[in-house]
Amino acid sequence: MNIEIKKSIKPIKYDEAMKFMENRLLRINSNKSKELIWILEHEDIYTAGASSQENEIIDKSINLIKTNRGGKITYHGKGQLICYFVIDLKKRKKDIRKFISTIEKTIIDTLKFYNIDTFSDKKNIGIWYKDENTTKKVAAIGVRVSKWIAYHGFSLNINNDLKKYDAIIPCGITDKGITNLKNIKNQNYKGVENKLIENFILNLEN
Repeated sequence: MNIEIKKSIKPIKYDEAMKFMENRLLRINSNKSKELIWILEHEDIYTAGASSQENEIIDKSINLIKTNRGGKITYHGKGQLICYFVIDLKKRKKDIRKFISTIEKTIIDTLKFYNIDTFSDKKNIGIWYKDENTTKKVAAIGVRVSKWIAYHGFSLNINNDLKKYDAIIPCGITDKGITNLKNIKNQNYKGVENKLIENFILNLEN
């Protein structure tokens, strides 16, 4: 396996993570570094993707960083697992949609291991859970591709503070909600990051 697995125990600042990934992207493009899968957690931060709109910010006082990933506005913080990657699609199929499907399948397969059924939505990117009355997002995906190297990543809500999302219109979607794994099923999710990595690598090679 020519992918470096990196796990950070302490929260990582968003701008530091971006600098690290962008540097890795340049090194991969020059054949000087391995691809990367990086598991981490961020300090409290709101990030606005390339297609975000000003009216998606409800609380104008929030700490917001504009970023070059795809997607709209979202929140990162304690209790949310972040999986960043820098993956060379030239080594696989040059198909961005297929790569997004690989990420979706990775999250769905991982949550199925914990007996949680989730699904993807072609109109609204991310991973969704449906209870009796509502459909709620449990994982967000944001990707950018440069010279066929894909980077940024996805976030999985485990036991984060969902009230933080009240300051924004998450991902610009008004008719669906946000949830986390603890709300869906109150069980032990220890080791979920290892299962995600295992499934991601497996799905990347298929």
